[in-house]
Order: sequence, then C-alpha cells, then structure tokens
Amino acid sequence: MLLKDKVVIVSGIGPGLGQELSTLAAKEGAKAVVLAARTAAKLDSAEQEIVDLGLGTKVLKVTTDISDEAQCKVLADSTVAEFGRIDVLFNSAYDPGSFEPIEEASMDGWRRAMDVNFFGTMHLTKACVVHMKDSGGGAIVMIATMVEHKPLATQGGYGASKSALRCATKHLALELGKYNIRVNSCHMGWMWGPSVEGYFSWQAQKTGKSQEELISEVTRSIPLGVIPDDGECAKAALFFGSDYAQVVTGAALDVNGGEYMPV
Repeated sequence: MLLKDKVVIVSGIGPGLGQELSTLAAKEGAKAVVLAARTAAKLDSAEQEIVDLGLGTKVLKVTTDISDEAQCKVLADSTVAEFGRIDVLFNSAYDPGSFEPIEEASMDGWRRAMDVNFFGTMHLTKACVVHMKDSGGGAIVMIATMVEHKPLATQGGYGASKSALRCATKHLALELGKYNIRVNSCHMGWMWGPSVEGYFSWQAQKTGKSQEELISEVTRSIPLGVIPDDGECAKAALFFGSDYAQVVTGAALDVNGGEYMPV
C-alpha cells in the first residue's frame, strides 16, 4: 500500500481528480484523509465514497476556500489537532479562469485564477509546511497542467497562474529539502471525468459535431489514443506522495497520454 498509515490532505474535492485522489489514498492504506473544498456537499459525497470502501479510514472534512489564508491555517491546524501530523498534501484545488482570447480577456478573471491557483495553493502549502517541519518531513504534490508547456487557445490566464506555481515548486523543493520535505508536480493533460464530459457536451451543442467526432479530434494528438481517465491520472500523482519517491523532489511528471513530451 503506497500511503500506508499516512495522514493525507486533498484540496479541491469535487467530482473529478480531487475525489479520485481522496478515495485512492484510502485504498492505498492512508490512516486518515482530510477533505477540503469550498462546498460542504462535495465533502459529504467524498466522505461517503471513502466510508463505502469499508476500510476504516478516518475522514476529516474542513470547508476551505484556499484563497483565504486564515482558512488554510485552520485546515492544517485542524488536521494536526485530530491526527497529530500531516504526511502528504495534494494541492488539487483550482480555478479554470476565463476561457477567452487574451486580447479580449478580463484581468479580473486572471486575478481570480491567480488568487486560487497560485496564491491559494501557496497559502495552503505554507500552512502545512510548518507542521511537516515539526514532524520531520512530508510530501507536497502540486496538480499542474499541460497548458504550461503546450498552450491551448483561451486558457492563457489559467496557464499563467499554473506556470507561476511551477516556478515556486522548484524553489520550494530547493528550500525545503533540508527538512525532508519533498515538493513535486504532476502536469495533467486532458482527463476524462465530469468536467471534460461537460466540456464535450457543450462543444457538441455549440459546433453541431457529435461528441465522438470531438473526442477523435483530441485523441489524434495523444499517442496512447485515449483521453486519460482521471482515476488513472490520480495514480500517477499518488506516486509522488508515496515513499517510493523518497529521493525525488523538484520533479515534473507529464501525465497526458504522451500528448506533450518534453525534450
């Protein structure tokens, strides 16, 4: 079990990757999974999925808007008060920003994305680092995006916010290594789950094309020939949180079926 007896925080709980990460952490032996999201109902749903596994995994739900630094501190402090430590933080919360060309974009949309994807993630990371240092180490996994490497039309604000986070990830890895705290990032491409399903449904209505046609257009650029499932993508992120990655820090893992391959 990759996360046996670990205390794990997952931000950005909701249908999709955040929920997949939380249930997978339980399946991989986590002692406790701490669920964080802005919407309490999403936390209830994720908790039920973990309970239904019948593994006895402890669950703590903390309604959290990561753009609020005080709420991030409450999340981290509550985790330690309940379970004694924080072993792994999956920074999965995000704001997609505004989908529009940059020349037409509202910078308010960019600021909103930056407040969550960059500053919010940094708020939560800093709040958890304090406790990880006290307990002798930990692992931080940033859920990043292929858009940083391979620009997609209308996603400039989202990509910019995640690019800032990638730079900070490298600096964190450099600074925190002496405390046995590892910081890595997973760069997700297309992920088949509720958000992408909704996107293809919307595009089908907008363009008049079938969802099958639209999916085929995307998968032509993916060597594996499929849109990766969000549950499979969660497995890649879980590696960085596990002891199998004990000597890996500052690394970026591309999880996109081969659509982007760094040289």
